Amino acid sequence: MKLYTFFRSSAAFRVRIALNLKGLGYEAAAVSLPKGAHKLDDFGAVNPQRLVPALIDDGHLLTQSLAIIEYLEEKHPMPALLPKGLLDRARVRSLSMLIACEIHPLNNLRVLQHLKRGLGQDENGINTWYRHWIAEGLAKFEADLAQTGGTGKFCHGDLPTMADCCLVPQIFNAQRYECDLSPYPVTMGVFDECMRLDAFDKAQPMKQPDAQ
Repeated sequence: MKLYTFFRSSAAFRVRIALNLKGLGYEAAAVSLPKGAHKLDDFGAVNPQRLVPALIDDGHLLTQSLAIIEYLEEKHPMPALLPKGLLDRARVRSLSMLIACEIHPLNNLRVLQHLKRGLGQDENGINTWYRHWIAEGLAKFEADLAQTGGTGKFCHGDLPTMADCCLVPQIFNAQRYECDLSPYPVTMGVFDECMRLDAFDKAQPMKQPDAQ
């Protein structure tokens, strides 16, 4: 497998974690988002969406992080990243989407660049925007973990799932922007548990080749 990735991309980070948890080897191909490498025709020929991550498996293109993780889950079902029970699987997907669809899109690189270049926001304005949406999203995530049942050492139960693959990159982003994470003790407890595992640790941004 070949993974088109960028070390700071939280979406690519999710897929790196999933691949590691499943023990699947892959070739990493770095695509620099700040340098606009994803917009070049060479990458567009690989992935028409011009986004990372993109995974090539047996000559087939997979795009969008959650779709890639679910593909990996179906092709390589063990160890499982989705629990067996119907309602349990729905909860894991819900937690995953809360991050991937509610928090992340408001704070991805394209949005931050538009705030700066299109709307004239300075660094303070951008950071204020970022921290606001992190706080709003993580408050919802914390409430779900604390109140809906099913939370264990990890987001759901005592084994890592797709939800944990989504949570850890989001916390890394929040730490990078110096967000106050003290209001989310359950969430941070799960994060700490995740980071004890090599699969999460080895996937983190500064341990990627293109971070150097």
